[in-house]
Amino acid sequence: MRLSEKQLKESTDYLKTKGFEQPEIGIVLGTGLGQLVEAIENPITAHYNNIPFFPLATVEFHSGKLIYGNIEGKKVVVMQGRFHLYEGYDFTDVTYPIRVMHRLGIKKLFVSNAAGAINLDFKKGDIMLIEDHINLQGSSPLAFGNVANFGDRFVDMSEPYDLQMRQKIEAIASKEEIKLKKGVYASVVGPQLETKAEYRMLKIIGADAVGMSTVPEVIVANHLRLPIVAVSVLTDECDPEDLQPVNIQEIIEIAGKTEPKMIKLFKELIKEI
Repeated sequence: MRLSEKQLKESTDYLKTKGFEQPEIGIVLGTGLGQLVEAIENPITAHYNNIPFFPLATVEFHSGKLIYGNIEGKKVVVMQGRFHLYEGYDFTDVTYPIRVMHRLGIKKLFVSNAAGAINLDFKKGDIMLIEDHINLQGSSPLAFGNVANFGDRFVDMSEPYDLQMRQKIEAIASKEEIKLKKGVYASVVGPQLETKAEYRMLKIIGADAVGMSTVPEVIVANHLRLPIVAVSVLTDECDPEDLQPVNIQEIIEIAGKTEPKMIKLFKELIKEI
C-alpha cells in the first residue's frame, strides 16, 4: 500500500465520527495479550474491516479491533490485534495504524509483544522492558518514495525508547514488586521460529529476546517524534543446547498468565504521565 494523506484523512475522519476524540495514549497489544481491554471504561469499538484503508488481522489470536475509552482517567486508543510481515503485509500496512493513532492526537505510545528469551538468565513468564532493538526484518517502514511528506527521511534512532517512561516503569515495577528484566529485542520476519544456529547468532549479536513485531511500529513512532515505551512478555526459552519443539498453545497460555503484571505496569504508567 502506498501511503497518502487522503487515506490517512479518511481513516481518521471515520474514527472521529465514531467518537474517537483526542486520545492521549495509543496502546498496541501483542499476541495473547488482550486482557487490557477489560480495563477500558466507556469503550467505543471500531473493527478493522470497517475502518477505511485499514488492513485486516489474519492471526486467530489477534482480535482486529481499535478500542477507544478511558483508563485511569486518560483517553486511550487500543489496538487489539496488530499486523505482521509474516501475514503478507508490507511495512506500510503494518505501521498504518500508528500513523492513524498519531493523527487522532496520541502523545505517547505503549507497545507490548510476546517474545522468546535468548538471554538464558531470563525465564518463561518474565517481563522485559525493551531498551534497544535490532531490526532483522530486511527493510524499513520509512523506505518509500514520498516518506519526506510525512516526516524526516533520516530519523535518529540513538534512543528509540523513551528514557523517561522507561525510568517510570522501572520505578513502578520496583514499587509493585514486579520482577522486570531489561534488554535488547531482535525483530525477525517469521512466521517460522528460529533454528539452533539462528538462536546462537542472535545471542552473539546482542539480542536478549526475539519476536516478529514491534520494531516497524517503533521506527514509525520515532519518525512521528512520538515517545514510546515497549515491553516483551517472555513466553519461551530459546536455549540452542536444549531446544524444545515449539508449543503455540503453551506460549499463548504463558502470555495470558503473565499479562496481569504487564497491565499493572501500563495502568500505573498511564496514571503517572
